[in-house]
Amino acid sequence: MAGTSEGSAPGASAVRAARRRLPIVLSFAAIYLIWGSTYLAIRYAVESIPPLYTAGLRHLCAGLILLLGAVAKGLRPTRAQIRASVVVGFFFFLVGHGSLHWAERVVPSGLASLLVAIEPIFVFLLSSAAARTWRWNSSLLLGITLGLVGVGLLVGGAARAGTPGETRGACAILIGAFSWSWGVIYSRRSHLSGNPLLLSALSLLSGSAMLLLAGTLVGEARGFQWAQVTSRSWLALGYLVLFGSVIAFTAYSWLLEHFSPTLVATHTYVNPIVAVVLGWIFAREALGVNVAVATALVVLAVVLVDRGTNRLRGLV
Repeated sequence: MAGTSEGSAPGASAVRAARRRLPIVLSFAAIYLIWGSTYLAIRYAVESIPPLYTAGLRHLCAGLILLLGAVAKGLRPTRAQIRASVVVGFFFFLVGHGSLHWAERVVPSGLASLLVAIEPIFVFLLSSAAARTWRWNSSLLLGITLGLVGVGLLVGGAARAGTPGETRGACAILIGAFSWSWGVIYSRRSHLSGNPLLLSALSLLSGSAMLLLAGTLVGEARGFQWAQVTSRSWLALGYLVLFGSVIAFTAYSWLLEHFSPTLVATHTYVNPIVAVVLGWIFAREALGVNVAVATALVVLAVVLVDRGTNRLRGLV
């Protein structure tokens, strides 16, 4: 009997280790792959659903699901949290996601993901301006330079492509990325404490209300009939709600509780690569030399800016 227990101990330890690793692997897979795939899902959703309504419905459903979870835990918001959620909802979802969903009617999903990927550069520049403290190092300077060159290639390529509205759409995505970065700065400076589940639910719901109102004001309801929505758009919208907003967000929050923000932020390097590859495979989006070079420049730029920022904070 003793020999049996000793022999089984290493096996039991291996099983326990595997069980501990599984949530980690699945959580990183969620923020790497699911968030990278949402750009293609957005493209499919806006094929037959007006873009602002698409974003509004996505965040309404996700916000309600998260709010039910928060209520089940007995969480209640404060006035300050509600007020902050409206501001965050404006920057993140109305302008940030609203412009992205609107632009993806004409902008390829891979190109959209690369333009959004430069958000860390905007965050650094805005946070430095807000603090009125400009600290630089070689990684930051090189990263920002490469990022600007990559964006220039992408926008220039969109202009040369000749697709109606593609250049305007690319500019709209950049405005949305800038707005999202402002939201990040506001979130950091507001010093709000509270359960991330509740704060995210409130921000999603406030953003959805603004998106649905904006969509109605700009006339998205005119001539639109739900019977015209294709099954692919419905499936894409469902995927965005369940996987893009609920599952991936839950994984992201769990990872932040157990790992350093620097490690979790590596998803920003992977998401655009996933988006470009998926757009090429499933939507037959062009993957020429210009896109390949821009992808490499943008991803490298994000890595360098992240590393340079961490050096300023003394994290590396």
